[in-house]
Amino acid sequence: MFEDALVKQIRHTLKKCDGEFAVRKSDGRIYVDAVSDFDYDETVAALQKVFGIAGICPMVYVEDEGFERLGERVVRYIDEVYPDKHKSFKVAARRARKNYPLNSMEINMELGGVILDAYPEMSVDVHKPDIMLHVEIRDKIYIYSEIIPGPGGMPVGTGGKAMLLLSGGIDSPVAGYMIAKRGVKIDAVYFHAPPYTSERAKQKVIDLAKQVAKYTGPIYLHIINFTDIQLYIYDKCPHDELTIIMRRYMMRIAEHIAKETECLGLITGESIGQVASQTMQSLMATNEVCTLPVYRPLIGFDKMEIVDISEKIDTYETSILPYEDCCTIFVAKHPVTKPNLKFIHKHEENLAEKIDELVKTALDTDEVVVVS
Repeated sequence: MFEDALVKQIRHTLKKCDGEFAVRKSDGRIYVDAVSDFDYDETVAALQKVFGIAGICPMVYVEDEGFERLGERVVRYIDEVYPDKHKSFKVAARRARKNYPLNSMEINMELGGVILDAYPEMSVDVHKPDIMLHVEIRDKIYIYSEIIPGPGGMPVGTGGKAMLLLSGGIDSPVAGYMIAKRGVKIDAVYFHAPPYTSERAKQKVIDLAKQVAKYTGPIYLHIINFTDIQLYIYDKCPHDELTIIMRRYMMRIAEHIAKETECLGLITGESIGQVASQTMQSLMATNEVCTLPVYRPLIGFDKMEIVDISEKIDTYETSILPYEDCCTIFVAKHPVTKPNLKFIHKHEENLAEKIDELVKTALDTDEVVVVS
């Protein structure tokens, strides 16, 4: 199931690249055969965004026409790929087809001799070679010497689906990326507060979703107008509790959409102690309103660790654009860092007159953007 999902994801990704490709799987390997001219750099870059790929090996393969022909092809491969022959090498053969007349060790020695005969300036180094020449004996014989790191993880869709609370900050796109890496399909919800947050802030979040979607596939982004709810909370609740109570209503709304769209959990970019709403006490107060599990992949990360990942996935430069989100606009000067749930419950009673109606209106006017 996992391999089939990965093949499907690779085919989908390669549709965006120049060229035609045939994708097949066999014995723990997935092969992408170029059946037309193609852009090598574009293709490799696209495959490096497919979760489930551990490594990408540019290779050639030959039919099994005897060891002498194999030796000739290996010599030609070295000549084509490495113009400078003043290098050390090691042959690493793998005989998956056991009826091949030579075993792995014999193939290593014989091919090593053939290479040295052809290029006396080369040398053998079995510990730290410049060139690690892999030769795999399978249905055909596959030759490669480079392993380009893939993103790792699990094929998207094999781990269910979850709802990401996506803001315009650095953390939440990274959180979505990390959960998607474990095979989880991602949808997202963004809380917009016009006119306090601009259309540029909204576009910034859409642009972040596009960057994450390069790894996750299409994302259904739910844009919720949160202005009236925020203003009502601002009017009825103590200002030092604004962030916590607003966050609790965001989680309630996100969970409602998640259940409607058959998600199995919520994802946030919270990290313990990073801001006032992310102390242990604040996280407990936020979590209380949820019945679905809340996944926080960044919970133990330092900010610089999160920034490093955001730079790797190309979301950092967008995240730092100076367009404020709704949380930043309505933050208190001295937010409570150790909220008392008894007081939170009491102050939320001040909202009883209109809050359900406001939440319903926000859900009814949900704007869904398909981001890919």
